[in-house]
Amino acid sequence: MLKVEGLNQYYGGSHILRGLSFEARLGEVTVVLGRNGVGKTTLLKSLMGVVPIKTGAIHLDGQDITHDTPYERVRKGVGYVPQGREIFGRLTVEENLRMGLAYKPGGTPIPAELFELFPILKQFLHRRGGDLSGGQQQQLAIARALAAGPKLLILDEPTEGIQPSIIKDIGRVIRMLADRGDMAIVLVEQYYDFAAELADQYLVMERGEIVQRGRGADMEAEGARQRMSI
Repeated sequence: MLKVEGLNQYYGGSHILRGLSFEARLGEVTVVLGRNGVGKTTLLKSLMGVVPIKTGAIHLDGQDITHDTPYERVRKGVGYVPQGREIFGRLTVEENLRMGLAYKPGGTPIPAELFELFPILKQFLHRRGGDLSGGQQQQLAIARALAAGPKLLILDEPTEGIQPSIIKDIGRVIRMLADRGDMAIVLVEQYYDFAAELADQYLVMERGEIVQRGRGADMEAEGARQRMSI
């Protein structure tokens, strides 16, 4: 579903991403691990088109999206949950969800599945997003990204600042979405145990490079946890 080849990105004179190449397949969770500052969020912003890449190529479902705008990538099937959630605090839950349908024809209904995945959102449909707890806001951010039915879902540290009970709910939803087999998921995560539980494939980044990769089942044996603490 997603194929990244030779991705390079710079901020000023700093070489942030260094020749990254990997694939994310349908029905799998690809986990990207690494300490703060290694380029994980920059990678996701590059995949989403928020920041332009210097060199390299990004293909989605066989289409070259390297130079597409974020809006065009959404239309082609990319959903993005940024770090910090970035919901619209002054809009209601319903209005936030409708933002995820912004490019669809007017009157397109909010998919009922979103309320099955996150029941609390139906209960708080008319509450302002800013009045929700951090965990509820994260559920709203994920639901908003899912509203348009993406083929690729990108999540940037969805467990950050979230209470344990909601972390479990989010993990359950991510696994369920992957197991359906019609979506590829790329997950950047600092919480190792959460990542290890979900990973079908893992990548470890250091200094803008992928220094280790493998199947999720082999993460512990291959020392991925130790890489995180170096």
